[in-house]
Amino acid sequence: MESSRRTLCSLSLLCVLLDIQLEGVLGATHVEIEHHLEMGRKLLAAGQLAEALSHYHSAVEGDSKNYLTYYKRAAVFLAMGKSKSALPDLTKAILLKPDFLAARLQRGNILLKQGNTQEAREDFEAVLQRSPDHEEARDQLMKANELEELQEEAHATYHQGDYSASITVLERVIEISPWDPDSRELRAECYIRMGDPQKAIQDLTPTTKLRNDNRGAYLKLSMLHYSLGDHHESLNHIRECLRLDQDDKECFTHYKQVKKLSKQLDSAEELIEQFRFQEAISKYETAMKTEPKIPLYTNLAKERICFCLVKLNSALDAIDICSEAHQRDPRNANVLRDRAEAYILNQEYEKAVEDYIEAKEFDSEGERNDLKEGLERAQKLLKVSKKRDYYKILGVGRSANKQEVIKAYRKLAQQWHPDNFQSETDKKEAEKRFIDIASAKEVLIDPEMRQKFDAGEDPLDPESQQGGGGGGGHGWPHHFNPFDSGGSFHFKFQHN
Repeated sequence: MESSRRTLCSLSLLCVLLDIQLEGVLGATHVEIEHHLEMGRKLLAAGQLAEALSHYHSAVEGDSKNYLTYYKRAAVFLAMGKSKSALPDLTKAILLKPDFLAARLQRGNILLKQGNTQEAREDFEAVLQRSPDHEEARDQLMKANELEELQEEAHATYHQGDYSASITVLERVIEISPWDPDSRELRAECYIRMGDPQKAIQDLTPTTKLRNDNRGAYLKLSMLHYSLGDHHESLNHIRECLRLDQDDKECFTHYKQVKKLSKQLDSAEELIEQFRFQEAISKYETAMKTEPKIPLYTNLAKERICFCLVKLNSALDAIDICSEAHQRDPRNANVLRDRAEAYILNQEYEKAVEDYIEAKEFDSEGERNDLKEGLERAQKLLKVSKKRDYYKILGVGRSANKQEVIKAYRKLAQQWHPDNFQSETDKKEAEKRFIDIASAKEVLIDPEMRQKFDAGEDPLDPESQQGGGGGGGHGWPHHFNPFDSGGSFHFKFQHN
């Protein structure tokens, strides 16, 4: 008996201690919840949304039966633009307090913006049932009814093939329900069918956030960017699709194609940066085989091959490819610029001037210095060529090296040496030719003078020289004129 009594006493004491401890815990939790709610309110008012949300999370965990806590956390989600996260909190608040009209109205507004007319209407009707004169609920109910009619009209006109009319209706639909992915996707489809992929992209882009796991939108965005020649953006979108599901067959098939082409195009540009122009040409030719169906990639490849051929001083090949690229893309100023440079290489200065003038017409802002400077240089070269073109005199190309210049000079000097001619008339013509040949050699083997000539200035023309007087500076190699004696023309070739 004594033992039983002691046991009962011990148990009673333990119960008392447990009650005291539990009361202390509950009291501390309540204080902590109030602290979190107060901090959440202050931070929300200060615009520190992430910090406010953290405190409301703690408040909800501490008291899952308080409808106001859920409502306040929903307000933070909405302020952060996370309407999908706000919905479950508003629903929980309504479950805990069915007559909480503010939560019902807020949920109805979100549902309406999401294009969910049926559920939105139910919330607005529930508010009006308890508060018949509630003006906002009445207005929103009318919008929900209007939206439902517009959605039906938009789909009807789309299925009739009247895409323009469907777009007009969808403008009002999206104005009422900006968070509805279905309406944006439908309008994007209309734009695609009307041949306006850029506007389709604008509509599809937000749907990747509005709809969970929207792989279809990522795939379509990737394909649209790909069709516009933007392979980098295409690759970004298709990767997003595979992040959602790496086994998606459609996305993976498209990914392989985009990645392959993108790698080839990027590699070609890297080769150009390394001045490996012939290898870059091969890479662009491969890229055209990888994607033969979309003209934009062929246009790009032809444009860059044209550029590379100019850099390789392959004048005739460059003119051919540049002309083909110009035919494919007549408003491409880069192609016109590069063809102008090819014409300069081929000493067709008038055509070079024409191409630069046309290229400048497509530079409406007048911001491209390369076109302005190129035109000025082509015009100078044209002007100089009407006097003396040293390349033509020696019969060498503009890319000829020093050895090629000297070889051409020797051959022509032997041919036109005045001693080879008998009559006075022939001797005078030969003397004139011989002087031009020697002048041409002097200019083209001297790097500084050649650079001046290539820039459209004749370094042997007194009019082109600043402060030029008398003989005009440079006249003969090492100031030697073989005809100063005026009589016989004995000449030794200089081996420069």
